[in-house]
Amino acid sequence: MKKIILAFLLFAGVAFAGSAQKFALVDMEYILKNVPSYEMANEQLNQLSQRWQKEVEAVSQEADNMYKQYLADKVFLTEEQVKKRESEIVAKEQEATELRYKYFGPEGELYKKRQTLMKPIQDDVYNAVKKLSEERGYQAIFDRASSANIIYASPRIDISNEVLSKLGYSN
Repeated sequence: MKKIILAFLLFAGVAFAGSAQKFALVDMEYILKNVPSYEMANEQLNQLSQRWQKEVEAVSQEADNMYKQYLADKVFLTEEQVKKRESEIVAKEQEATELRYKYFGPEGELYKKRQTLMKPIQDDVYNAVKKLSEERGYQAIFDRASSANIIYASPRIDISNEVLSKLGYSN
């Protein structure tokens, strides 16, 4: 009986060892830095972001100037003029807030533009990683750039350059 249990345990150990999982690492930052279209899209987004930020700052500055002028003129204004100026300042501040939200909010223009520019590139990288995984039999591929939990990994399991080759970029 002991021999049967021992043989079963030995068989189970060999079976588990035979089904060892293969995994690899990629460095998405490295891959994306070597994709020219990603760098161009990133530069385009930075330029748009700066332009929109200047526009928002201009409206905010206008509201700030209106407020400073209001404070300087307040002693000379009638109560009706004070209320009118205050409502104009509040409206201008609201305009700046709405503009900031329009451009930089969760569903703002910058987000939409990032989706249209970056999503196709990210999909291409994902498909290349998936293809390599299927070809080589990897059960999991981890991104070393976004995982703070990976302290050390052997360079032999990093397939970043192979992903770049699949995308048509040599390194």
